[in-house]
Amino acid sequence: MTTCPCGTGNDSNAGKVAKGSANKSAAKADATTLETYATFPGPRPNHKILGPRQRQQNCASILRNKTGQDQVSTLSRTSFFLSYLCPVIEFGHRPRGRPGEPGNGGAVKREITGIRVVCIRLTLLALCLFLAATSSTAFPQLAPDDPSTRKGDDVKHDTPGVTVKPGRLLHSDVSLALVNVTVTDPYNRLVTGLEPDNFRVFEDNVEQEVETFSSEDVPISIGVIFDVSGSMGNKVGKAREAAVQFFKTANTADEFFLVSFNERAELTSEFTNSVEDLQNRMMLTPTKGRTALLDAIYLGLSQMRGAKNAKRALLIISDGGDNHSRYNENDVKRLVKEADTQLYAIGIFDPLGYRGRTPEELNGPSLLTDVTDLTGGRVFSVERLEDLPDIATKIGMELRNQYVLGYRPSNKAHDARWRKVKVKLRPPRGLPPLTVYSKTGYYAPSH
Repeated sequence: MTTCPCGTGNDSNAGKVAKGSANKSAAKADATTLETYATFPGPRPNHKILGPRQRQQNCASILRNKTGQDQVSTLSRTSFFLSYLCPVIEFGHRPRGRPGEPGNGGAVKREITGIRVVCIRLTLLALCLFLAATSSTAFPQLAPDDPSTRKGDDVKHDTPGVTVKPGRLLHSDVSLALVNVTVTDPYNRLVTGLEPDNFRVFEDNVEQEVETFSSEDVPISIGVIFDVSGSMGNKVGKAREAAVQFFKTANTADEFFLVSFNERAELTSEFTNSVEDLQNRMMLTPTKGRTALLDAIYLGLSQMRGAKNAKRALLIISDGGDNHSRYNENDVKRLVKEADTQLYAIGIFDPLGYRGRTPEELNGPSLLTDVTDLTGGRVFSVERLEDLPDIATKIGMELRNQYVLGYRPSNKAHDARWRKVKVKLRPPRGLPPLTVYSKTGYYAPSH
């Protein structure tokens, strides 16, 4: 006995349904009847909404053939999955006769009401229209992100974006301050081999963290400021020899220029790598006239702006004193502070007891000391002309054996103010007192 999934389970009723099916199949030979349930978008009178289990049972449509065997159609399997997409509603007409009348057997006859797939599509279409109409209230628009209303966000997002055009180079603002440092012992000899932990850097009395450290020999851009005034008449020979000895300490990647001065400063040679050319030009310059030392220093610092090497230095060879410059001492000191250039000087001074010294010449040593100390350089005083070549060689070696300390200033303000720099030592045990030479400060950037 085969029980229809939608039946009541009563044996007598089931038998009558089967008998009715047999009579109907006999009237229509080789024809099959599809018994199924239709779906509707809404209830009607005498409708009964099926539960999930009943939906599963009613979606299996049975094809009854002549032999009475039950087969589940392909359409039934498709309907089984579609039944979960929309509710299934069972409905039927009222009985055509009273229970017990012949021909009805008390059973409720059910009719085929349409194509199931069409109803599903209509239901889904109605659902989509409903969601579209209610989307503005069901899914409200998000308010624009306002950084001022964020809470607990410790990352700043207020940095403006930069539009980069094709072919444009990106430049990053790396505020790394570099300080050249020279260390000597009590006999004025260079001290090498120190480590980063042996140095402490202070800016405006605030200790800074040293991030980079180097003691390598790097290419240098050097300008020689050579005095050919009348007072150098009997000294110029040894002064030229000293300059030649200084050039011998150069590396192949170094570059030089030459400024000669008497009562006016003149650029004798622009930047060149040819030491021989500088020597020849120096030999051809006669000594005469007064001394425009400050003008020569000013011209040398201005020429240094065209240097290609990061490390830069000026070497001044003079007997000191100035008596014919347009620029004054304050003008030159201001430019020295702005230029990232070390100044060294060889002062060929007459003995203190020499009666022919003018007030300007007497002031020469202090003038050279003031401008060189600002940059971390120093003045080497010479009383014996025979010492000139050795001192020039010593200055060249000192420039090759400096420590370079790099730090990022803790003061990030771009206020264009002068900031004092002081380098102190933590000397290793067993060393005598050491002396440190470094620049005294720098101007902060203005923007």
